[in-house]
Amino acid sequence: MMDDEQEPYCEISESELHPSLLVRVVLWTIGSIALLLGIIGIFLPGLPTTPFVLVAAACYARASETFYRRLIENPTVGPLIVEWRRHRSIPYRIKWVAITLMSLTICVSIWTLSALAWLQALLACIGIATAIWLWRIPSRDHQGGESRSDAKG
Repeated sequence: MMDDEQEPYCEISESELHPSLLVRVVLWTIGSIALLLGIIGIFLPGLPTTPFVLVAAACYARASETFYRRLIENPTVGPLIVEWRRHRSIPYRIKWVAITLMSLTICVSIWTLSALAWLQALLACIGIATAIWLWRIPSRDHQGGESRSDAKG
């Protein structure tokens, strides 16, 4: 079996591209909007980056090999996309950063909307549900104490 370093860099085959030009244009448009939202999310803490980048990669994989390749070759988001496509996991550090920033942003939003109790409760529920969902996604680079004991021995 091949190591991760020896595998092709998440090659996509021609068969993954959708046969319909119209569908490819729609997927490319959705992927571009998702990527734009992901880029905005880098600078705006309330907007998540990772899910939008993963959506963009999924759309580009079916719409445009060129755009998909440019996205996965990007040194910032490429490794995250490759990790998701190969292993359906998110790096542990990214997971912590996302949950922390999301929690801080939601807390500020709840504090700002102090006159609307129903909206505060809705924000809290959305934040908790999203944090639980994100936490449940596996992280190959962190397995409790196992990875630390492997590093020692």
